[in-house]
Amino acid sequence: MFMFDQYYIILVLPTLLLSLIAQGMVKSTFSKYSKVISSRNISGKDAAFQLLQASNINNVAIEAVQGTLTDHYDPGARKLRLSQPVHSAASIAAIGVAAHEAGHAIQHARGYGPLVLRSTLVPTANIGSRFGPIMAIVGLFMESPLLLNLGIILFGAAVVFYLITLPVEFNASSRALAMLSQGNILTPQELEGAKKVLTAAAMTYVASALTAVMSLLRLILLSRRRR
Repeated sequence: MFMFDQYYIILVLPTLLLSLIAQGMVKSTFSKYSKVISSRNISGKDAAFQLLQASNINNVAIEAVQGTLTDHYDPGARKLRLSQPVHSAASIAAIGVAAHEAGHAIQHARGYGPLVLRSTLVPTANIGSRFGPIMAIVGLFMESPLLLNLGIILFGAAVVFYLITLPVEFNASSRALAMLSQGNILTPQELEGAKKVLTAAAMTYVASALTAVMSLLRLILLSRRRR
């Protein structure tokens, strides 16, 4: 059965386990530093607002959303959406995450190249990640090179999206940490805690990208084995 062949076990399964470990690290690190209140005692929302103001960005709204770690920046609506544990909390973790999302808003305002490219790839990546592997596997079963290759190409576009996401996320975090330091929003010691939270979060993107790459490699190897 193709879904559980040797390539899946050797290439994909380890990266899925890595993803689970990364997600666990994010939750534990966020939980730890959610209990540490910043010396300035400002909320995640206020920290994000200060960073946006310092960057002369006045057209981005900040709003609360349900869930935990559901924080994101919506470039289409120009809204920075923060989860409840981030929006109203004054913890180091909340400030770090809010600043990271503000970093994305700053990237958008500055026309940061990788972010622009990632936004362009969103429709193709959504189609590729959903239907690419299915088409490739069906192509293998039906011995249809056209369907197989099309599926691999579509999924390849999704993989490119995952890879481009890495510099986007790393840059947002570096911007956030630099501005938190320059604005004296966090002390050097507090900044180390925020850095640990953002580093743990970044590892989930690394694990996802690695899973996507290994999944694509698996499909390519399966296609060669069938020829």
